[in-house]
Amino acid sequence: MSASLLARGGKVSQAAVFAALAVAGLMAGPVATANAADDSCAAVEVVFARGTFETPGVGATGQAFVDALSARLPGKTVQAYGVNYPASLNFGQAADGVADAVNKIEAITAACPATKIVLGGYSQGAAVAGYTTSSAVPAGFALPASISGPMPTSVASHVAAVALFGTPDDWFLGLADRSAPPISIGDLYAGKTIQLCAAGDPVCFPGGLDRSAHSSYKSNGMADQAADFVVSKLGGAAQAATLVQTAAEVDHTN
Repeated sequence: MSASLLARGGKVSQAAVFAALAVAGLMAGPVATANAADDSCAAVEVVFARGTFETPGVGATGQAFVDALSARLPGKTVQAYGVNYPASLNFGQAADGVADAVNKIEAITAACPATKIVLGGYSQGAAVAGYTTSSAVPAGFALPASISGPMPTSVASHVAAVALFGTPDDWFLGLADRSAPPISIGDLYAGKTIQLCAAGDPVCFPGGLDRSAHSSYKSNGMADQAADFVVSKLGGAAQAATLVQTAAEVDHTN
């Protein structure tokens, strides 16, 4: 990805931006199921939205995160669910992912009330997960038919943590879809949310030009950082992950 393509204020098409994003090393991992118990509720269930053009499942970053979390929870059942949505160049269809994530979270809450839910996402999937936490509908924004409104407040206590990787910043979000509302973490989730952005990542790092940074989350130590954060929110003792440079290791302001 050239500097001219990413220069702030330069003209670039939505397709070009997301095509460049797709070239940034996005390789899908298998659908993750770690220490899963088939006939009982899991201790922890990760609901994770993959990035653009990754095949259905949790994707490579999601897989690395689930593996890191499972390793830190020996003896506990950890299951993972890949949010069902197109993850395509049509950013408007991210709403399908929000609806699916909400439905899955509410289904887990109803069927397995003791299960701790971890919501997560990477890139476009981080936007999906972020929108899922929203506490209010932005003024003037018309919800798609698949979404009736924010999740019930009663659900929030079942979501132990939220982990977002490479969340699109406002500039990039505007390129993806000018009508997209801002990504705002809801008040009930802000204190248990970690947002990770690799230095130079053009999707989340202001002025970033390093497209390889956007595909680095599966291997740059941030999956471990996120897993440590989640373990701390689950009430366990988090290990000390290798620190890596980030734009926002823990962000409670968005």
